[in-house]
Amino acid sequence: MDAVSTDPCDQHRYRVLGVGVDACRDVRAAAIGLHARGGGQIVTLNAEMTMTARANPALGAAIAAADLVIPDGAGVVWALRRQGVRVRRTPGIELARALLSYAEAHGWNVALIGAAPEVMEQLKRRLLEELPSLRLVLAEHGYQAAEAWPQLEQRLLSLKPDLVLVALGVPRQETWTQRLHAGQPGIWMGVGGSFDVWAGVKQRAPEWMSRLQVEWAYRLIQEPSRWRRMLSLPAFAWQVLRRGERRR
Repeated sequence: MDAVSTDPCDQHRYRVLGVGVDACRDVRAAAIGLHARGGGQIVTLNAEMTMTARANPALGAAIAAADLVIPDGAGVVWALRRQGVRVRRTPGIELARALLSYAEAHGWNVALIGAAPEVMEQLKRRLLEELPSLRLVLAEHGYQAAEAWPQLEQRLLSLKPDLVLVALGVPRQETWTQRLHAGQPGIWMGVGGSFDVWAGVKQRAPEWMSRLQVEWAYRLIQEPSRWRRMLSLPAFAWQVLRRGERRR
């Protein structure tokens, strides 16, 4: 990474199409360091979320206020490189899984919020098989009745977990987390469809597709209804080229 210091926890915020994103040498170290500093919110930024944030002020505000915004998508990494900032893509699903393993090893209390009821049940079973010492203090699906959310939120806040993973979809998981985590300890992170993958309901793209940076095609095959959302990818590339964001 050319534009930052050699500190492994070093973190510098740049902008891609006006949306903040952080470059740091070791994202896992930065996330764990966030916990040590009293906690905060992690956002995983890709091209689709960048375009959504430009049109959704609430999401844009949540990203701007986040304590760590990682470059989750290949498009964001490409846009940063055009500015002379060389970072590796950090898939949010991999960072979240690394944090779960760290949580098990260090006795952290963990809370999971989101996904469908059947996914959450399967997820709890599989996680406790794979991480038997994980201290899972709360695991609730995201299909709660409107009147149930205040009680769930109060229960979550009272537990003061060390790690909260939220799978409510973009932008809700980011705005919900921003509202709740203020003044709370621990790491709070939106994880999108990670629960579905960990539960075995969906599969990640094969490694060769990841290397070629065409994971979006695999997601589209699994969920054809996403095609409209995928239109944001060429729009993102065009805007980056049009704005000409390069090294100053």
